[in-house]
Amino acid sequence: MAYSYKTSIAFGLVYIPITLHSTIKDNNIGFNLIDKKTKSRVEYKKTCVDCDDREVKNEDIVKGYHLDNGEYVIFDQEELDKLKGKKDKSIIIEKFVDLKEINPIYFDKTFYVVPENKATEKAYYLLKNVLEKENKVGIAKTILGSSECVVALWVRNDDLLLSRLFFDEEVQANPAIAVKVEINKKEVDLAETIVKSMTDFFHAEDYKDEYTMRIRQAILDKANGNKLKKVKEEKTVKITDLMEALKESVTLVKEKKENKKKKDEKNTAKKGELINLKKKA
Repeated sequence: MAYSYKTSIAFGLVYIPITLHSTIKDNNIGFNLIDKKTKSRVEYKKTCVDCDDREVKNEDIVKGYHLDNGEYVIFDQEELDKLKGKKDKSIIIEKFVDLKEINPIYFDKTFYVVPENKATEKAYYLLKNVLEKENKVGIAKTILGSSECVVALWVRNDDLLLSRLFFDEEVQANPAIAVKVEINKKEVDLAETIVKSMTDFFHAEDYKDEYTMRIRQAILDKANGNKLKKVKEEKTVKITDLMEALKESVTLVKEKKENKKKKDEKNTAKKGELINLKKKA
């Protein structure tokens, strides 16, 4: 699906033309495939089994469904578009539900919902405000791009969002086998101590894609003829006894918490010194 996608929302007789915009940008580093010997870029050309190495142009490509007898049922884009009705292309809200009723496992991609023009802004903000006030999620079924899907319209931090949901038949059962084990009170108490000690607020900005950052640095290093630096990793100790592992974990968590507290106090003191220096200046 494209970065910007035009569609419309309807609830009751209210019609709102909108555009959907991606909430997430791709931070992946685009490596090209290179031939090891020639150092030249590997290229792919579209061909077919019976094409005698002839390149097939995009306008000559259609879609085919492979049958058991080896033949194909052929469709061009115009035929596939005929299967989409006007209703399928719009987001017609069928019901409103509480967000907590939707299992997070069903969520796929999420998009920002933006009104397409000034004339429909009032209806857009009315829907957004009511969803937020009532703490409800609008559920609809539509076609986005080339596939049909269930979608959820909801509000978060004053943004109207549309989340694409998986169909129930797309969600697989958990392959884990249910095993009954006996857990004693001492193990539960230690585990609860660890959880309580590590409980904190979630701040998304605290987490960085360190692997991508290391790749970018490695690109710069190699481009400048420098050697790659090996990642420094903390030593890990494997403890097979559960009780012993829990006890060691409690101690480790307490140490990390104390170190963090000292570090925060040190940073606060430094900030105070800088403020005093600025005042004197």
